[in-house]
Amino acid sequence: MSRGSRRTAMICFLVLAPLAVGPAACSSGEQPQDAAPHDATAHVALSAGEDGRTADPDKPLEITARDGSRITDVRAVDTAGRRLTGELSADGSRWRSDTPPAGAMRYTVVVGTERDDGAPGRRTAELTTRPATGGKRLEVDLGPDDGTYGVGQPITAELSRPVRSAGQRAIVERALTVESTPAVEGSWRWMDDRTLHYRPRAYWPAHATVVARGNLEGLWIREGLRGGGTEPLRIRTGDRVEAVVDIDRTTMTVRRNGEVVRTIPVTTGKPGFRTREGVKVVLGRQAAVRMTGTSIGIPEGSAESYDLDVQWATQLTDSGEFVHAAPWSAAHHGRDNVSHGCTGMSTENARWFFHAVRQGDIVRHVGGDGPKMPAFGNGLGDWNLSWEQWRRGSALS
Repeated sequence: MSRGSRRTAMICFLVLAPLAVGPAACSSGEQPQDAAPHDATAHVALSAGEDGRTADPDKPLEITARDGSRITDVRAVDTAGRRLTGELSADGSRWRSDTPPAGAMRYTVVVGTERDDGAPGRRTAELTTRPATGGKRLEVDLGPDDGTYGVGQPITAELSRPVRSAGQRAIVERALTVESTPAVEGSWRWMDDRTLHYRPRAYWPAHATVVARGNLEGLWIREGLRGGGTEPLRIRTGDRVEAVVDIDRTTMTVRRNGEVVRTIPVTTGKPGFRTREGVKVVLGRQAAVRMTGTSIGIPEGSAESYDLDVQWATQLTDSGEFVHAAPWSAAHHGRDNVSHGCTGMSTENARWFFHAVRQGDIVRHVGGDGPKMPAFGNGLGDWNLSWEQWRRGSALS
């Protein structure tokens, strides 16, 4: 209450209290704040959907006020729970949706109004849109496949068509939801025009359930493009497994749920082939794989050329960084870095590590003087961005 209001209230009390003749109150001529809103049906007109007629899904919804009323707020929500956003004119005479409504959908529209005397009003209307015909559909493929993953596994969304403008990206991103149990804070980030990744602020909790859904069916995205169907995704996380490779000390320390389970002597990239520093996510595993120098740009027949059959290979990057067995360099494990960028160890330790991790587990390389693991373009480097940097890639931030 303002100082002036308190003063007015005190004056009323002093004047009326001695009378003691019955209930009395100050009156300013304004409606009580808790007055029930009146039926504003006669004071609000919808551009579509009146009298049970279906609305055109290719035209924005407009709502106008009349007979001295003004619109104070509008809430239009379809049966899928999606809100149709819009803009209210400065004088409250008109509200217009930002986009056309979804096709073949029913909306509940609640319009708040106010008369010149301050009396609140409300109109609730139902409207149904016709199916949207023609145009293209935006399909979304959520990944990875259903299953159990490490706590570093991002959720991915691959779009069937490019989405470039900030407004269109916001429409798409708003319709993509991710829920985890236990709940954690997370956000989508646009990697390019067709790809989004979702990650929490920190890693997922161990033994969590994560469900991702796309709610784009019939949604207007841009002229000639509407949302299509999306298969929901459900994954679980296993134990929190994190391996930290100290490049300078040539050791790998593996923790499970915070406890050290093994420390392994390793070798990493030598000068000219330094192992990238930073957080990497296990992409997959191969019990046996052929590795060649030409696959990373080393000319065949040169002094650095190699062609090897490698066992127990755990992949960390698209460019070819693995954790694998390297018996040929056993004398250097725990002593020197002599590889072409991979993390090598004994066959026994490589076999153990291969079976100890799964896709989505974390391998973090620290120390050394090598290049930094990029956030994008070479596997899953998502965790190499701070939370603030990650959020800046969201169309809703």
